[in-house]
Amino acid sequence: MKPKANAKPAPTAGTEPSPGILRALGPGLVTGAADDDPSGIATYSEVGAQFGYSLAWTMLLSFPLMAVIQSIAARIGCVTGHGIAHNLRRHYPLWLLRVVICLLLIANVVNLGADLGAMGAALGLLIGGPERVYMLLFGVVCILLETFMSYARYSSLLKWATLCLFTYVGVVFAAHVPWSTALYGTFVPQFEFDRAHAMGLVAVLGTTISPYLFFWQAGQEVEELHRRHVKPLCVTPRNAGRELSRIRTDTMVGMGVSNLIALFIIFATAATLHANGVTEIQTSSQAAEALRPVAGVFTFALFAVGIISTGMLAVPVLAGSAAYGVSEFFGWRQGLDHKPREAKAFYATIAVATLGGAALNFTSIDPIKALYWSAVINGLLAAPLMAVMMIMAMNPHIMGKLTISRPMLIGGWIATFVMATASIVFLLI
Repeated sequence: MKPKANAKPAPTAGTEPSPGILRALGPGLVTGAADDDPSGIATYSEVGAQFGYSLAWTMLLSFPLMAVIQSIAARIGCVTGHGIAHNLRRHYPLWLLRVVICLLLIANVVNLGADLGAMGAALGLLIGGPERVYMLLFGVVCILLETFMSYARYSSLLKWATLCLFTYVGVVFAAHVPWSTALYGTFVPQFEFDRAHAMGLVAVLGTTISPYLFFWQAGQEVEELHRRHVKPLCVTPRNAGRELSRIRTDTMVGMGVSNLIALFIIFATAATLHANGVTEIQTSSQAAEALRPVAGVFTFALFAVGIISTGMLAVPVLAGSAAYGVSEFFGWRQGLDHKPREAKAFYATIAVATLGGAALNFTSIDPIKALYWSAVINGLLAAPLMAVMMIMAMNPHIMGKLTISRPMLIGGWIATFVMATASIVFLLI
């Protein structure tokens, strides 16, 4: 059938009207918010409880590193029209993709188990009752929302769900932080060259720069192209300016919010737990429970609600990033913009990953040790994957005329070097 004479041509990336700041926010904002998952909250709580405000500056250090590497991941998705795994499959040896996907799956499933377990424990602290049942219910709800809600509504829901992070702003102001001390620790680096401080620094970097975030943000940029029926930027490079500007704004805001909330969690636990001699925290739910006698019921309840809320945001991201990677590896139809019957394997992977993580809570596996090994796997995977992404983003055969600029090139390699160093230190100490 011939098109109508007055039919409008399909839009191309960059030709749409410039969106407002709120409309520009999406994949980057959600990715940044998902970084503050319950396992991340446990890390920031431990840093605040053990070191007080002295390592708060690490959040300023990690911000530009995660912002540049996430921008590169988003750029790869938007320019090529494909996710990280698909580009690996097309342009690099198959064995490399197999190793990456296997490590990603293991780390994500373990992280899912830790996050779901923390959510169940947090609800148990709030209302009592069977924590494992709560954990399973959270997992099932996340699967159902991600599978049966339309992508437009689901992406909007995730965007608005990032507001739950500001629960921790309330925690900070309820905790009566000594702001002069807190700001000094934020802007004046303090560090002792011992095992404890080295471990704290590595934990922060490993928590903020995680491989699953690369896969998720690249995949979401591809979803955005499909949602708006626009072509990848490699096809329309002249129209790239506005789209790449949106990605920069989205990613900078998303990573900024992520690190600001992480900083607030450090402040809150430093002002309450560290100030009262509580220096050993292993899980986010332990941090919440420790706050009850120290900072009062209101602060405890806010902290616990924050764990549940951020978990509801992070679990779909962890499962979704695994599904993107696996689907791109096998060449399956993938994407949240498809209905379940159109992408059965993609949605099945989301369900299996989520329920697999939940199942870990019914085994004899120590969740703390499991989370430790998840961090090890993420550390092993992050730096090499970042290096491959950098090479990919520099390659005109992949990116066309839109290879990354010199500032992004320098920033990306610095981030890769720092993460590689942190991973080596993590393994040696």
